[in-house]
Amino acid sequence: MSSSNAVSPSAVPAGPREWIGLAVLALPTLLLALDVSVLFLALPHLGADLGPSAVQSLWIMDVYGFMIAGFLITMGTLGDRIGRRKLLMIGAAAFGLMSVVAAYSPSAELLIVARALLGIAGATLMPSTLSLISTMFQIPRQRAVAIGVWMTCFTVGTAIGPVVGGVLLEWFWWGSVFLMGVPVMLVLLVAAPVLLPEYRDAAPGRLDLISVALSLATVLPVIYGVKQLAGDGGVGLPIAAIVAGLAVGVLFVRRQRVLAAPLLDVRLFANRAFSGALVIMLLGMMTLGGTYLLVTQYLQRVEGLSPLRAGLWITPSSLGIVVGSLLAPFIARRVPARYVVGIGLVVSSVGHLVLTQVGGSTALAVLVAGTVVAFLGASPMMVLSTDLIVGSVPRAKTGSASALSETGGEFGVALGIAVLGSIGAAVSGNKAAEGLEAGAAFTAGLNAVAAVSTVLVLGLAVLAVALLRERVRSSRRGGRAVRRRSRSGPRRS
Repeated sequence: MSSSNAVSPSAVPAGPREWIGLAVLALPTLLLALDVSVLFLALPHLGADLGPSAVQSLWIMDVYGFMIAGFLITMGTLGDRIGRRKLLMIGAAAFGLMSVVAAYSPSAELLIVARALLGIAGATLMPSTLSLISTMFQIPRQRAVAIGVWMTCFTVGTAIGPVVGGVLLEWFWWGSVFLMGVPVMLVLLVAAPVLLPEYRDAAPGRLDLISVALSLATVLPVIYGVKQLAGDGGVGLPIAAIVAGLAVGVLFVRRQRVLAAPLLDVRLFANRAFSGALVIMLLGMMTLGGTYLLVTQYLQRVEGLSPLRAGLWITPSSLGIVVGSLLAPFIARRVPARYVVGIGLVVSSVGHLVLTQVGGSTALAVLVAGTVVAFLGASPMMVLSTDLIVGSVPRAKTGSASALSETGGEFGVALGIAVLGSIGAAVSGNKAAEGLEAGAAFTAGLNAVAAVSTVLVLGLAVLAVALLRERVRSSRRGGRAVRRRSRSGPRRS
């Protein structure tokens, strides 16, 4: 693959044990994605049982994502320090336990606490699985395929969440959607010591608790503010939360620069390919998050579909991501990764352009065609950018890099919902004020967001070709640094 064609002399090809281990790592990834989408269907059922207030219902939905986003950086670095497999197993045990607590919660308050702890446990799983993949698959081509499989599992989990949730809620009570996690985590706990390697930084240094607090005080207010901007609660408090979080973020970065063992090595951002891949991941996920929001709302608000039927209509677009995620690593063996990502984003922009034409008697067909093409074209960006991020850093830092990749994705989706969702709402409101019927007004909002996304994605295509030119990865062998360059661009320190 162009992002790292050179292979270290000490790299060992993955064998059957590693590929079976990948299947084990796929289990928590699939489950975490299911947990994100399955609760949308369960909320009315648990609402009837527990009687949460409107504010409590929002916290039941959102606190899980807040905690994942807030603790990703800490958990990624913690895995580098105590061992990635060990952290994965600790997180799996905690996730299984909290799943039981959530399933049998007798009150809304306990369910909120359980969801928060599930989020913290989930934050240990995502960077651990991705960094272990980097450890297990040392040959770049094999690693890219493994990351494609990993990304596919997350996509499949998101797609089938409403379907699985609908089936469970048809036959069982609302707590059953949480109990799915228990057998998955039991399998992981049994198989991990046998199939997964352990890796930790040989000289990690002391975990700086002040940095942990500062990272949480940075990420949580920003995520909260961005999510609230998409609601109808005004802009004062969300903007204040974002500004406060960014101010603390400045303090966090300054502290990391002077620590001997920082929680986050900010020098990683000096690598242009690393920082470029993060930016492209964030903005790319922003367009996908906003599009996904508007499309799912259109299916329910305009077409009048139930959440389950809407989930079935959106499934083809998820299959597009699956196909693209699996094909991208193989195409990138012959074509430089920056061109694979760039061309894919051009294809994705065509899909967004198609969505500008949604309306009339063929609306559903146009909607499905547009989302399939948009998501298919974006999938190389997700897979190859992730591979570039984790492959651009020293082996001891892949946990931190994995956490940054996941955090960028979380922020991107939140920004998409807030920014693009607000654009859609503003256009819909203006059209409604002009006397347009509600469904037509919402369709106009969707068309406008699709037009904005078309331009954004085309810009990202240019950015990808310009920035994803190189990867420099330093490793220690025989006491000296070994630097490898890709064929796609010049070496750069």
